[in-house]
Amino acid sequence: MKLQTLIDQAARQPKRTVAVAAAADREVLDAVKQAAELGLAKFRLYGKEDLIRELLGECDLLHSEDVRIIDAPLDADAAVRAVQAVRAGEAEVLMKGHIATSAILKAVLNKEYGLRKGSVLSHVAVFEVPSYDRLLLVTDAAMNVAPDLEQKKAILENAAAVARAIGIEIPKAAPIAAVETVNPAMPATVDAALLAQMNRRGQIQGCLVDGPLALDNAISGLAAEHKGITGEVAGRADILLVPNLEAGNILYKSLVYFAHARVGAIVAGATAPIVLTSRADSAEAKVYSLALAVVTASQ
Repeated sequence: MKLQTLIDQAARQPKRTVAVAAAADREVLDAVKQAAELGLAKFRLYGKEDLIRELLGECDLLHSEDVRIIDAPLDADAAVRAVQAVRAGEAEVLMKGHIATSAILKAVLNKEYGLRKGSVLSHVAVFEVPSYDRLLLVTDAAMNVAPDLEQKKAILENAAAVARAIGIEIPKAAPIAAVETVNPAMPATVDAALLAQMNRRGQIQGCLVDGPLALDNAISGLAAEHKGITGEVAGRADILLVPNLEAGNILYKSLVYFAHARVGAIVAGATAPIVLTSRADSAEAKVYSLALAVVTASQ
């Protein structure tokens, strides 16, 4: 399976609406244009109307039927109104424009009009790695700095829901650590073993969990075989649950810059998927992220 499959899947279904907070940004609107041309979604653009119109004119999108502009000159107001649109069912996906992540998350987490569903929002990245035979999900590389056991459980459940949404019926999840044996001096190994036990007891459902597993024996059947590691997850992991944000960030960027992997990512765990792209993300990554969000919103 390739990320192009997500674009094809999103384009085949009825168009969802994406609410973009602080949309007056050329890079953001370039991604909107590509997504609109591919038939992935319709867009509600919240922000400085005059500037949005100017930028839309530059990218030949001003008169598109799939784009609507809502004037919100202040970034904080744009974030609130975009979130409220999703809350009211006027849009199914929230997208961050040219605005601080903290500002849009403040609106998302507002108790009165926000999109809070559970206790944990988490970042889920879906990678297409050259020469690898399936899509690979990595979580959490951007939201939770040092999650405890209960937070890891929620992060895992969020990722499993995304995996199922893109067609992996029973995703295999590996909480990864530096080693594949439990070592009390290495908390990540203890948490991994507990998550596997929780899965066996039905406390984590909708996926298979086994760990701790080192990265090599989580994704390589040959490495698992050499170390005598058996089980349904070893060598066949769909989801890599990293021990903390630093490890996730390093793995994420290593896949992008060293392995030349393609990626789309969303924030899961809210009542609607959230696209939090950064300026460092390629236009391709932004479009894949939108496709992932649209497909996930349809489940």
